[in-house]
Amino acid sequence: MKGGGVEVGVAAKDSTQRNGVNRGVSILDFILRLLGFIATLGSAIAMATTNESLPFFTRFIRFRAEYDDLPTFTFFVIANAIVSGYLILSLPFSIIHIVRSKAQKTRILLIFFDSAMLGLLTAGASAAAAIVYLAHKGNRKANWFAICQQFNSFCERISGSLIGSFIGVVLFILIILSSGVALSRR
Repeated sequence: MKGGGVEVGVAAKDSTQRNGVNRGVSILDFILRLLGFIATLGSAIAMATTNESLPFFTRFIRFRAEYDDLPTFTFFVIANAIVSGYLILSLPFSIIHIVRSKAQKTRILLIFFDSAMLGLLTAGASAAAAIVYLAHKGNRKANWFAICQQFNSFCERISGSLIGSFIGVVLFILIILSSGVALSRR
């Protein structure tokens, strides 16, 4: 009889410890989602507000560079805006996971949508990275010239925006891994 009581006591302690770890993982998930929201929204805003004008011969004729001159940058802004919207909408589910650490179905649902958003964010950031590379280095074989010597401020802002987006990609990877850990500890 005593041996059975010890086993029940050990199982209860293990369950309490497991709930504590899951709660910690859920708090980490919430913080990562907030940081991801800030990174992707900041990246979208930085890219969407990027423009620069340079005079050409006279002050009346100007060259202008804007983000929406290139469809890739437009896709980048839209992808980051969608992902930041998703992240802010997923915060209530993250709060539910903090309160109820045994919630399993919503974690599986979030992993599914997190993976889709990771794909969208990676596609937008990667496509924009290719254009930013061409803006900095150019391509002599294709006869594309580097524009960053002339449009320095424009290039600095689009490069900074890319950094924010790739930080969002890393945060999404960590979010998916932490959700997987929480599910495996169930």
